[in-house]
Amino acid sequence: MSASTTLLNKINLSIVTGSIVWAALQSYLVHSFGFWWYTALTDGAISGIALGTACWLINNSLRYYQPGKSGYLNLFIACITLAGISTAASWGALVYVLPNDIYHNFLRQSLVLRFFISFLAIGWMAMISVVWYTQLDQKENEQRKTEAERLSRDAELYNLRQQLQPHFLFNSLNSINALIGFKPDQARTMIHQLSDFLRGTLKRDDQQQITLHEELEHLNLYLAIEKVRFGHRLQTEISCNDKCREAILPSLLLQPVVENAIKFGLYDTIGEVTVSIRAELDSPNLVLTIQNPFDLQTARPREGTGFGLRGLKRRLYLLFGRNDLVETYANDGIFTTIITVPQP
Repeated sequence: MSASTTLLNKINLSIVTGSIVWAALQSYLVHSFGFWWYTALTDGAISGIALGTACWLINNSLRYYQPGKSGYLNLFIACITLAGISTAASWGALVYVLPNDIYHNFLRQSLVLRFFISFLAIGWMAMISVVWYTQLDQKENEQRKTEAERLSRDAELYNLRQQLQPHFLFNSLNSINALIGFKPDQARTMIHQLSDFLRGTLKRDDQQQITLHEELEHLNLYLAIEKVRFGHRLQTEISCNDKCREAILPSLLLQPVVENAIKFGLYDTIGEVTVSIRAELDSPNLVLTIQNPFDLQTARPREGTGFGLRGLKRRLYLLFGRNDLVETYANDGIFTTIITVPQP
């Protein structure tokens, strides 16, 4: 059973309960004026049914129609109209069912009081319904807005992650093509490594969060391919203790940063370059530091952070709602990227 159906059943049950209570109270009041219990109970039952029906009608109407600022006058008129109709209906039924002149005189004298009681009960029901359904609509609107934002965020994250692969894939295929002629064994090795890497990437596309251990395993596949391309020129240092390896982070977070480090560390130099990756737990955050040397004469790390870092900043903002999770520094020929990942 849906939540809306359950809620409607509870409201209807409340209206029925209120009608029974009011019928019992009115029966007692009529009996206190000296009428037989049969007359009193009949009066209470018919009045309770008429009032309960009017309350149900006003509640059911407000379930589908919420008055705006200019609609409360119409709601007031509707309450008066329903009070008049329910009073007239109960009066007509009581006159027909109870053919007693003394009771009819009592009924005429109490007609105005019955009308005002009906109006107050219906107005109270209308006020409760307006407040309740307004809050319910606001809650549903917030849920729809949150769901739309989540879908939009997931779509943008997916788009960002799809942009990570083509550059690396094209470079790898070009390297494989170059190796086929004079180093076929290395070309085959690189093809297997590239296959494992892409297979792992596809598996991780459905995972929002993974452990740092899993992320480093996947990163090592990427580095193995790059080491085939660059040979002894590319060296890596990874510093991470066992406690850090259990930390949680978004999948495929490190690859674009390391790719950026290789780009600025190796593309403009001919010597050996070491890319270092260090992980530390600084409660409640995981702090990742990636460093690479660069040539001060040819590279421009202050200007050319490229899509890798821009995409990383955007992705972390979408996931955590913060703009301060990625910092970059260039000092003495060393480019440093610091990534802070909040932990659950």
